[in-house]
Amino acid sequence: MLREVMRPVRAIASLMVGAMALAGCAASGARGSPSVDIGAGLRGPNGLHATTYATGLVHATAMAFDPLGRLWVTTADYSDSGHDALYVVPRAGPAPAAVVSSLHTPLGLLWIGGTLYVASKERVDAFTGFNGTAFASQRTVITFPSGVGEVNGLALAPDGRIQLGISAPCDHCTPQSKLSGAVVSFLPDGTDLRADATDIRAPIGLAYFPGTSELYVTMNQRDDLGEQTPGDWLSIVRPGQSWGFPDCYGQGGSACAGKPGPVAELDKHAAVSGVAIVTGRLGTTTGTAALVAEWQTGKVQRIGLHPDGSPAGEAPTSFLTGITNPFGLVVGPDGALYAGDWSSGTIFRIGQ
Repeated sequence: MLREVMRPVRAIASLMVGAMALAGCAASGARGSPSVDIGAGLRGPNGLHATTYATGLVHATAMAFDPLGRLWVTTADYSDSGHDALYVVPRAGPAPAAVVSSLHTPLGLLWIGGTLYVASKERVDAFTGFNGTAFASQRTVITFPSGVGEVNGLALAPDGRIQLGISAPCDHCTPQSKLSGAVVSFLPDGTDLRADATDIRAPIGLAYFPGTSELYVTMNQRDDLGEQTPGDWLSIVRPGQSWGFPDCYGQGGSACAGKPGPVAELDKHAAVSGVAIVTGRLGTTTGTAALVAEWQTGKVQRIGLHPDGSPAGEAPTSFLTGITNPFGLVVGPDGALYAGDWSSGTIFRIGQ
């Protein structure tokens, strides 16, 4: 099951979810974030326009564009029944076409040339030779140990390695595998697997700032501490770092002394998921920023960045509301933001 991104569902009734979303929107408004009707039932910054790009993708998770500009989307149910799937959306309007079925919790997608990498439960697979309806070949690139933890987002590093987030398999225990609770990397052929950054509670979404080696990662924190639970994080992760989990989980104090910290602390119990980096193509109001999906609160948050990719030191502000459970975020070849709603299966396009 999607333990990390959707973990608050097990503990919070659906009525509370709605209350949290409303509270989050109110808090964001108090910070002065612009919010107007931008279409398709969404609210966001003035100057943007939202449209429905695709429907019928209930439980949409990861998204990626291929070299021909087609959008690919995985779906993953909360419980792993083995019926999750991979879809292609060739353009706005037509119904998505299922290409691969019988997947197990796919949460990461990455195109490298003509090869599509899919991260799912305890594995990464590569698909090649798409002929418009099916792939000619599939190979398993990496198989992880049973119980390693949730296998999450993928990103291509400037040096050609593939980066992958793997959650700890527990809320606050010490993982048995060095690959658990880590950002790992490997070559596209699956060789030279290594743990680049370790002791992270749950690295979920990964995105590089274009033209740099700055890897932005969303992190879920512990969820068993009630109101003492720290907010989820957006962080920059660098090779060689140890983030201190399970002793350090974002609470600060002596347990976290000398450990890396966040670029921004997001809402508590937010279940942060996807992250996308925008560099000005969404207008001056949006500017250069990291956009982070909060599955639990129904918000996409904006964290300002400098043009060189470094943090601007700004507090998170609400960027989009109106999506019930935002999960995947991706910037398309047209410069627009594409955001998926896990609950409704709607993919939104947000552009100027």
